[in-house]
Amino acid sequence: MSHLRLLAMLSLFSAFAIPAAKAQVSKPAKNTKTVAAKPGKPVDQRRVKITTDSGIIIVKLYDSTPLHRDNFLKLVKQGLYDSLLFHRIIPEFMIQGGDPMSKNATQGAMLGMGGAEMARIPSEFKRSLIHKKGALAAARDGNPEKASSACQFYIVQGKKIPLTEIAMYEQNKGFTYTVEQKNIYQNLGGTPMLDMEYTVFGEVVSGLEVVDKIAKLSRDGNNRPNIDIRMKMEIIK
Repeated sequence: MSHLRLLAMLSLFSAFAIPAAKAQVSKPAKNTKTVAAKPGKPVDQRRVKITTDSGIIIVKLYDSTPLHRDNFLKLVKQGLYDSLLFHRIIPEFMIQGGDPMSKNATQGAMLGMGGAEMARIPSEFKRSLIHKKGALAAARDGNPEKASSACQFYIVQGKKIPLTEIAMYEQNKGFTYTVEQKNIYQNLGGTPMLDMEYTVFGEVVSGLEVVDKIAKLSRDGNNRPNIDIRMKMEIIK
């Protein structure tokens, strides 16, 4: 994969969306700040059911990323995600949603800039949490702290990665994957290029076939599905 293609794909995770075909430097949103929130009290409800027009996805949230976990649970409880769209899809890469502006968006409208007024979530990078297929991770803009969007997220579809390519990522990133992580990337798949760049805070435990189904939908030039795929979320025990 060329560096230009890699940069174009990475730009798609900005809370300020940039079409891959028209990549450019985005300007930070005004009055956007990062709040070093304190982890909340332990919770016993860490699984979320995402009901979509294409089926049901169930994700579990990691306790090792408490800021992202608690923020996501808070927004689910508030109903923020209900009726929002999966507004950006890239086959063998990811499906992205959580833009508040997508709720009433007209067909074909460019999305990805919603939620910029909300305080960012500080990054919670963990070497043990990789972008395997089904990983739930936070989108972000180009802020130097790599803090996450408060509301936009993506679920990795990815593809199987050969050992030679894994070795390339290890060299570029300056760390070594464990044998288990290498096996996951080879046999399950994922997007290792994003490791330690975007916070992974959960994973799909049921419904990977739904992720595949959404990722394969036809899309426009901004990678928005040509049919609206809405979501509704609820916390389950």
